[in-house]
Amino acid sequence: MPRDVTMPQLGMAQDAGKIVAWLKAPGDAVTKGDALFEVETDKATMEVEAQASGFLTGVTAGEGEDVPVGAVIAQISDSAADDAPAPKPADAPAAGDDLPPGKSVTMPQLGMAQDTGLLVNWLKSPGDAVAADDLLFEVETDKSTMEVSAGFDGFLAATLAEAGQEVPVGAQVAIISADKPENPVARKHGDAAKSAPTPEPTAKAPDAPKQKDPKPATPAPPAAQTNGRILASPKARRLALEQGLDLALLVKAGHAQPFHVADLETLRAIPTETPVATTAAATCSLTAEISDDGFVDFIPWAAQNGLTDADALLAGLAGASLTAPCVVAIDRFGQQHRYAVPAGRSLSAVGPTENAADLILRDLRGTALRNITLGAADLPVLTLMTGAQGLTITLECTSAQLDAAAAIQLLTTFAGRMEHPLHHLL
Repeated sequence: MPRDVTMPQLGMAQDAGKIVAWLKAPGDAVTKGDALFEVETDKATMEVEAQASGFLTGVTAGEGEDVPVGAVIAQISDSAADDAPAPKPADAPAAGDDLPPGKSVTMPQLGMAQDTGLLVNWLKSPGDAVAADDLLFEVETDKSTMEVSAGFDGFLAATLAEAGQEVPVGAQVAIISADKPENPVARKHGDAAKSAPTPEPTAKAPDAPKQKDPKPATPAPPAAQTNGRILASPKARRLALEQGLDLALLVKAGHAQPFHVADLETLRAIPTETPVATTAAATCSLTAEISDDGFVDFIPWAAQNGLTDADALLAGLAGASLTAPCVVAIDRFGQQHRYAVPAGRSLSAVGPTENAADLILRDLRGTALRNITLGAADLPVLTLMTGAQGLTITLECTSAQLDAAAAIQLLTTFAGRMEHPLHHLL
């Protein structure tokens, strides 16, 4: 499908550009990013790149020709043979006598591949005095949102598109007049011009005191048609994001779009909905008691065989019970050491590691604690405590970490290894 090549807008006040030179000839193959032609405005001369790959066809504007912004001047087609002239843009509907004279403000082109822009919001109302540097409206494309200045000193005599409308690049969106308009115009893009309504004077009752005719009201900017999007100024969006505010709450509460920084105060006053509580993962707490802490006698035997790190031995027994390979963290009096436990039964292969743990083994032997219920942590936790006759082992976890069968298997296996450590090596 052919891709239109249009005259870009290189400045906010630019309404046309002069083609200085074509850098590709009709029928030439072009690659996306190739310099296609040179364009000159009153402020700059620059090369314009091709926005698609294919063949240059349908050239309708020659070198030295002034072309309105947004006008189609060529096409990039799939075949060099497709050399039909590019379609001329449809003429805009007649403005009508009620459209005030003045200088045009057009929809800017914020990117070379941009065909239209979403008019987010008018920052001035019809009839307002404006300076050239005053911000006139906000426009949004698929890549950015920016505020557009008036470009001329004078009065906003007409707004020719409503907030929320998609407007083609180069299309007229406003008129700045030198004199204050008596009847400023406000209309949608594509509609016939309509003068902004002027309220009629209030009728006077018989014998009532004379009243001054009410001053015609300045028409408010048209309500935004959002089409599902939340319309807000770039600054309001940025502050809402930084402050963790949800603009959708303003929409739900019925506040008119587009939103500005001042609307954030209203947003802060809206009570946030309490999220529906989700069912938490069930907490599992199992306790095993063994009559003899066989690990105490195992330590000196292991030392005689070159295994001198008692914590590595503990980690090896616990990791093998969880299903190695894994990482076990030994937690004792606030200090934690992590050990990598490989698959198999070799305790000599267990060694220190900095990797994240899969299981925590909390050693509270030697303390006065005889029972513990701390609740589930981020990882399954095995706790060792001195029992009335031997050793007490508690496992705390969630059903998301270990199901019931796995939890029972882990605690039963580890309790057996702590009671008879040598069995682990058999």
